[in-house]
Amino acid sequence: MENNGAHIYRISISPQKGQKKKNVSEVEVVAGGGIEGDAHGHSHRPLSLLPHESFVKVEHPDLDVKPGDFAENITTVGLDFTNVAVGTRIQLGASVEVEVIQIGKECHKGCIIRQLVGDCIMPREGVFARVLSGGKLREGDDIRILS
Repeated sequence: MENNGAHIYRISISPQKGQKKKNVSEVEVVAGGGIEGDAHGHSHRPLSLLPHESFVKVEHPDLDVKPGDFAENITTVGLDFTNVAVGTRIQLGASVEVEVIQIGKECHKGCIIRQLVGDCIMPREGVFARVLSGGKLREGDDIRILS
């Protein structure tokens, strides 16, 4: 199991799609679903992760980007997603295990970040996963690559 100091920086949820996600300190993750209380929890991409290190790529004087602003559920620190492929299993915290099902996504029309900066990182660096085993997640929990 590889960790190298990787951990959950922020957890973000929204009850409806299209809403700005708010940061919460703790959530319950459901096997076969996603995060309780998050609109994407029952979608074809139930859990999303994005490295906080990517945020510097969209710095702009008119833009104050915070965790959750890219609609990601889990903002990570210390996890190198360039070495993660579809099928990779990741452990979040003590008991949550996920499997990567997609890397990147198409940016939606009207993306304010793309309009201001001319670029958006989620289409290239966002990772989407399905939940294999659930449990509680908290900010600061460790992240480990299992396979």
